[in-house]
Amino acid sequence: MIRKFLKTLTFSMVLSILAGPANVFAQAMESVEPFKVGTFAVNDTPFVGLVVRNDSLIVDVNGANRAMQLQWRYSKLDMPTDMIGFIEQYEYGLKYRVYELVNWLVANDLINSADASYVYPVGDVDILAPILYPSKIMNAAVNFYTHACEGCNDDELARRTRERQTNRGVPYLFLKPTRGAVIGDGEDILMPYGRDEIEYEVEMAIVFGKTGKYISAGRAYDHVFGYMVAMDISDRGGRPPGGYGSGSDWFVGKGHDTFAPHGPWIVPKEFYGDPMERLHQITVVDGVTVQQARAGDMIHNIPELIEYASSLITVFPGDVLQSGTSGGTGAGRVQRASGSGFLVDGETIEASIEGIGTLRHKIVAEREVPADLSGSQLPPTRTYRNR
Repeated sequence: MIRKFLKTLTFSMVLSILAGPANVFAQAMESVEPFKVGTFAVNDTPFVGLVVRNDSLIVDVNGANRAMQLQWRYSKLDMPTDMIGFIEQYEYGLKYRVYELVNWLVANDLINSADASYVYPVGDVDILAPILYPSKIMNAAVNFYTHACEGCNDDELARRTRERQTNRGVPYLFLKPTRGAVIGDGEDILMPYGRDEIEYEVEMAIVFGKTGKYISAGRAYDHVFGYMVAMDISDRGGRPPGGYGSGSDWFVGKGHDTFAPHGPWIVPKEFYGDPMERLHQITVVDGVTVQQARAGDMIHNIPELIEYASSLITVFPGDVLQSGTSGGTGAGRVQRASGSGFLVDGETIEASIEGIGTLRHKIVAEREVPADLSGSQLPPTRTYRNR
């Protein structure tokens, strides 16, 4: 009789444990708050951080994770120390650990706590480019109807748009350098010496989260990690006459240092929604709005761009695909107080995408080059163009 009672009691205890609060032992499948992710630095030490509370606070992922692991109910799991590692592991289980971390911070009121050494006001950190550095940046050229018809009136734009819609062809992509070109929020955009026909282009950047080749448009979002703001800064000065090649020079046009601002952080796809329904991108130079567009102006949508890009080249976690810019450049440039449609030394440029954030940069002209150059360098635009 006693033995039967003990067996019943033991069974009841097991049932009561198993029926306890699921959030104590089960892995979190949802985050109680949305977050963004980025790369930041404090005292010149970089770290991966979560951006929370309307972009006002930054949580050091590794610091918070170490603190959470001191509680007996949380298993030990090391966090990646760089963004590419974070992205690589995100869809393979890390996402749920991050959800668990956010839920723990919120449940224990630690996000706003002055005692949490791993939480910083956004103004107390240096904001770096989120990915240091992508293995490649793929860019869509002329992918907005308004950009394909810069300077057109309404009737011309409508006619050209109808023509392009009936013969879209395939996207046109080009590669841009990464290290050297990629800069984070607040860093200066450098106008190369004598190159004074520099333009802005705000673009949505798609960050890949999974490796893939021949990714169909229908499966495209399965390979996306998230989205960030990007700028494709462009040198319209072209090549000097003579020598080989007389057409466009994409290396000159797109390849200079600082010509790929990224950030200020990345919004994971689950917290953004469908970019083809939500995208709204804006460029402002010294207070003047020079570009504004929505996704409906795109010639090839984001899934189509992903299908095309991956049909040429394998994409890897942390790779970036920029979806193109809208009208407001070239013949459609807005004249500003500077009197120039091109960027001018000392101007401030802001590129924003609703729901992601804003990149802010100062334009700084390079003042000189080394005296011992042989003349084989790219010359100032004024030396071969009539003004």
